[in-house]
Amino acid sequence: MTVTKSNVLDHVFERFLCASKIFQDREVLRHDYVPAKLRHRDAEIRYLGEIVAPGLKGYSFSNVFVYGKTGTGKTAVMQHVLSRLADKAKELGSRMEVCFVNCRLSGTEYRIFSTLCSTIGITVPFTGLALGEVFDRFKDGLDSKRLLLLVVLDEIDAIVRNRGDFLLYELTRINGNLAHSKLSLIGISNDLRFKELLDPRVLSTLSEEELVFKPYNADELRDILMERAQLAFRKGVLLDGAIGLCSALAAAEHGDARRALDLLRVAGEFAEREGAPRVSEDHVRKAEKRIEHDRIAEALKNLPTHSKIVMLSVHLLNKANVRHSITGDIYNVYCEVCERSNTTPLTQRRVSGLINELDVSGLLSTRVVSLGRYGRTKKIHLCVSRSLLKGTLSEDERLGPFLDYVPRCLTVFPKKNT
Repeated sequence: MTVTKSNVLDHVFERFLCASKIFQDREVLRHDYVPAKLRHRDAEIRYLGEIVAPGLKGYSFSNVFVYGKTGTGKTAVMQHVLSRLADKAKELGSRMEVCFVNCRLSGTEYRIFSTLCSTIGITVPFTGLALGEVFDRFKDGLDSKRLLLLVVLDEIDAIVRNRGDFLLYELTRINGNLAHSKLSLIGISNDLRFKELLDPRVLSTLSEEELVFKPYNADELRDILMERAQLAFRKGVLLDGAIGLCSALAAAEHGDARRALDLLRVAGEFAEREGAPRVSEDHVRKAEKRIEHDRIAEALKNLPTHSKIVMLSVHLLNKANVRHSITGDIYNVYCEVCERSNTTPLTQRRVSGLINELDVSGLLSTRVVSLGRYGRTKKIHLCVSRSLLKGTLSEDERLGPFLDYVPRCLTVFPKKNT
């Protein structure tokens, strides 16, 4: 009998709908799952609890900025502490609200202020108002509610890097214009140099406390995985070597618990698809290759616009056989792409900073070389495949059309192949 595509899919779906021999609850291995107890973060939980505790009596507290690499538990700890704080405030009858905003997902100051307004019951249109008008509605609405509002801005560096620090400028000064309410601010950032992006006027009013989350080591990651694995997998299907390898791989990178959980989950999915009775180290190795590809694509997709233009500029230079670009070359192409795409360009100094950030994230590689009496310069090249970069940027409506663009500056001056 001929096997049609629909028959193949029916077989796949039926097999999946049968009780899994590997998983009993795979959702436990997802990033958004917050366990009842967060392992190896007791000190951070206590410290944050001591800072926000005055909110239970309606007092504002110092602004807090939390730093740490991806997967070090910043967001999970913050959600845990503020959830317990909100429950306690409700029990005591305290007038307090918590608003949690992911700045990367919101994207603009308008949407963030709209979310803040929604939290306190103020309706604003999805678009159409001036930003100053939305902020005034939020400020007046907040004061009329007579409460303490805790505003948590997750990935705050994304909005500041892409849109400037207007949001922080207004929020750090708002208490001076409120007669009956108070606002306390909590910022979460992956970038330890985040404050370098801020205007001195914003820095002077932050009056913040700082907390840095250190990466997990291999033993700590193993503890976390063992606890999750007991809930996620059926008894006896997970080999100890698989957990040890997941922990070691994640710890060797930068102690990322999300990566360790992803490795374990995807390894289990590989075993499930193969019909294997156990999740082995071989499945973890397969998961590592799959995740690496997906992670780079996701990192490229979520870059701010100007960082994407920098990556595109290096790609265009690479196409022109300029294999190790210098900052000046990249900036010339960057300005051309900005002009063509109706984007206001940043200064060369700021673009140089973006190149450094892309170097830190592993998307570009930079090397300082000496030119003798002519000084020093940076040689820069791509650390991702051109096909992956093209595939990701082609989905961007603004930048996709420029993937095969030939910059004028490369036709006026001779090509370099250094």
